[in-house]
Amino acid sequence: MSRIGVKPIEVPQGVDINIDDKNFVTVKGPLGTLSEQIHQDIEIKKEDKIVTVVRPTENKKHKSLHGLSRSLISNMIQGVTKGYEKKLELVGVGYRANKQGKKLVLTLGYSHPIEMVDPDGITVEVPSQTEVIVKGIDKQKVGNYAAKIREKRKPEPYKGKGVKYAGEVIRRKEGKTGK
Repeated sequence: MSRIGVKPIEVPQGVDINIDDKNFVTVKGPLGTLSEQIHQDIEIKKEDKIVTVVRPTENKKHKSLHGLSRSLISNMIQGVTKGYEKKLELVGVGYRANKQGKKLVLTLGYSHPIEMVDPDGITVEVPSQTEVIVKGIDKQKVGNYAAKIREKRKPEPYKGKGVKYAGEVIRRKEGKTGK
């Protein structure tokens, strides 16, 4: 039994969910609208303010789709009500971030600054020179853009310099020892 798939999803006040006959789910809320195509084999039932996801068989494929489908719908509901955010920290001498309109400009020790244009539906805030906050309603887009920023200079294990997620623990290595 899927522990995640069997949980009912409560729809908060102000959120509207539409499910068509081809399992295309559209969620409208105070922060925006999200839509996702759910697999045809999975059945989605909406009763009043509760959405349940039901699988047709105990087949391994259906078991895996069961929890996935429930998580996707739940993430869409949370996205249009609260939204998602990822915090990144820049660690290193001279490493800093600036915001120029819709561009994020990163100085990460290369010979040139790195410019990244914010994708649609994503907002980037730079509260200080060493902090970057990526916000949006789509969990996948927020995580993907934060990963792209981190990829520009991953934290290295000797000094811990680079772009890391807030709260991420970097496993440190001991450097060379002289005789």
